[in-house]
Amino acid sequence: MNSVSPDFTPPEAAGHDDGILWWLGQATFALRRGDTLLLVDPYLSDSLAEKYRGTLFPHRRMVPIPVDPAGIRGLDAVLCSHGHTDHMDPGTIRAVQTASDPAFVVPRAERAKALDRGVPADRLVEINAGEDHVVGEVAVRAIPAAHEELTQDEMGNYLHLGFVLDVGGVRLYHSGDCVPYEGQADLLRDLGVQVALLPVNGRDAHRSGNGVPGNFHWYEAVQLCREAGIGTLICHHWGMFDFNTVDPVQLASDLSESAPDVHAIVPSVGAAYLLSPDGEVRNAG
Repeated sequence: MNSVSPDFTPPEAAGHDDGILWWLGQATFALRRGDTLLLVDPYLSDSLAEKYRGTLFPHRRMVPIPVDPAGIRGLDAVLCSHGHTDHMDPGTIRAVQTASDPAFVVPRAERAKALDRGVPADRLVEINAGEDHVVGEVAVRAIPAAHEELTQDEMGNYLHLGFVLDVGGVRLYHSGDCVPYEGQADLLRDLGVQVALLPVNGRDAHRSGNGVPGNFHWYEAVQLCREAGIGTLICHHWGMFDFNTVDPVQLASDLSESAPDVHAIVPSVGAAYLLSPDGEVRNAG
């Protein structure tokens, strides 16, 4: 598949203090502030189609790979929320080391999996819920994620994490794969989150029963934003695999009709958004 290849340079509309966010499909986002460039949960290969060819869920891409990971320069860090391949992808992990030397921030519970998938031991940053890490101009706080449950290893480390990112004073929440859990809204409110990147492909017994745990339904994502005082919702984890998606036109209609109080964005792949210091999110055009 051909790449459309956003180059991750700041658009002309960006001010000195703006962060810039690109959606690259599924749960994959690129984030830049100043000279700092991050990827979160990058799935920029077709490894799942190879892995699941001929099975019930063949994982064929519905969209082209939007950027060649081997061509990304100046990448400071890759954040992986958990060990599923569309979030910790060996194809992408190896490729991004071609032109960059990023750190890899991964759940401590998934250390062995990260090493097996190509993360160099000297570039591995292990993290657990409640811990912080700074990458250049971006501060990272890890919090629990429930996919579909809160799961810990024998040492108490969470297998699934979300990330709260401080980007020039703007607090951005990438939940990883997640469903609502008790105390989540209070935690996000206390952390001052202004923008939430939430997976809205939902969940059901058919998928869960066949090894595909689910995520928020769109109305649960809206409710979390309301309860946590989050003004902007960016919907993701749709449009990649035909068995695990939602109709974006219907999604946009549902959000417009039922959630006019939340600034909800249904992005297109490769779209860039400016994160202003006041927490406003606008399309970079």
